[in-house]
Amino acid sequence: MILFKHLWVFSLLLLPIILVWLLPTFKQKSLAIRIPFFALAADAIGAKASQGAKVNQKSLLTWLFAGIIWISLVTALAQPMQLGATIKSSTISRDIMLAIDLSGSMDEPDFPTDNGETIQRLQGVKQVVSQYISDRKDDRIGLIVFGTQAYLQVPFTQDLTSAEQLLNETQVAMAGPHTAIGDAIGLALKTFEASKVDDKILILLTDGADTGSRMSPLNAAQIAKQSNLRIFTIGIGDEHGEGQYRVDFSTLKKIASTADGEFYQAQNSQALTNIYQQIDQIAAVETPHTKTRKETSLVHFPLLIALSCLVLILLVQVLTHREQSNA
Repeated sequence: MILFKHLWVFSLLLLPIILVWLLPTFKQKSLAIRIPFFALAADAIGAKASQGAKVNQKSLLTWLFAGIIWISLVTALAQPMQLGATIKSSTISRDIMLAIDLSGSMDEPDFPTDNGETIQRLQGVKQVVSQYISDRKDDRIGLIVFGTQAYLQVPFTQDLTSAEQLLNETQVAMAGPHTAIGDAIGLALKTFEASKVDDKILILLTDGADTGSRMSPLNAAQIAKQSNLRIFTIGIGDEHGEGQYRVDFSTLKKIASTADGEFYQAQNSQALTNIYQQIDQIAAVETPHTKTRKETSLVHFPLLIALSCLVLILLVQVLTHREQSNA
């Protein structure tokens, strides 16, 4: 499709006609040779003398080229362009809140890595979650850390570098030694109140059981369902442990089921990485977008036509002058 940015410019096509009609005829005086006995001299050479001005006539070809040049220049001023086909694409745009357990049990050095070594639980979680954050493009990421209390470490942002940095600065027990899962969900609900995105996701990771939240985890999950917040829970650790070292897989499953999410159990770094990838695929929602069509300027074509006609006019005048000189 070819379009013109400035269609009004084509009104200038009539400008030469208007100028010829309105402006007076251009007159130029020239020197004449005075000859005594002019009539006798004219009869001698067989010339017919007449009185009045002489009008220089332009050839039809010259007028044709001049018209083409003017039309081409006006067309170039109108800025013709060619529009390409509409390019449609889709992106994934969500608000994702990550809730990370920082209770005392996350200090246990029993989290297996890919190379067979065991490292601190929180350190292993940081490595996986940091990579997950860096892979986000169109999503906004938020981070909640919780222990005895829940705190908003990173409000929703697309500044992924800062989010990773703040994640790496977290330490075990900095939010208290216990595990307040219900409060973490409640804080996420409050944070999501300002979100205008339809797809709201909370990924909650813990290695313990709720130990005294002001809001029951299951009640919080029910409120999350009413608020269209999907909760994916990830449990690490030993469900047969005692006290703060026992992870409550049963409650995590109920939370995920209530809030239209999924429950996952991660026993090592690779399993945790796979879990985050699965969540990303399950929770992915494509939003169609239409990009602006590609514009290709065509101004050079009418300018090239005008230049070619100008060269031809000059060439015709040179050849005509040579013929008259030889004659």
